[in-house]
Amino acid sequence: MLIEACAGLLDKDNPEDCIRRETEEETGYKVTDVRKIFEAYMSPGSVTEILYFFVAEYSKNMKVSDGGGAEHEQENIQVMELPFSQALQMIDTGEIKDGKTIMLLQYAKLNNLV
Repeated sequence: MLIEACAGLLDKDNPEDCIRRETEEETGYKVTDVRKIFEAYMSPGSVTEILYFFVAEYSKNMKVSDGGGAEHEQENIQVMELPFSQALQMIDTGEIKDGKTIMLLQYAKLNNLV
């Protein structure tokens, strides 16, 4: 198992629609106001995929389902909500190894989002 921020393939959607869809499928929260913060190549030279990074506020009243991923995609997702300080510590301990998740956590820390 890997701890990671929600994400998904564009499936011909624009990135904003994709992150809204993936957030709802994976976490159960229906976010509306997403803000693109940057784009990045994860490994230029070997992978040409561009990742689009977004942030969005959410609250308990935005919960519309249990999340866990789309059944037809056979995803095995367990939703985790951690204290921000614990998530940052999990980078140091190696419990969080996913590059996009590390980048988003560091962005949140640098920009005082939490």
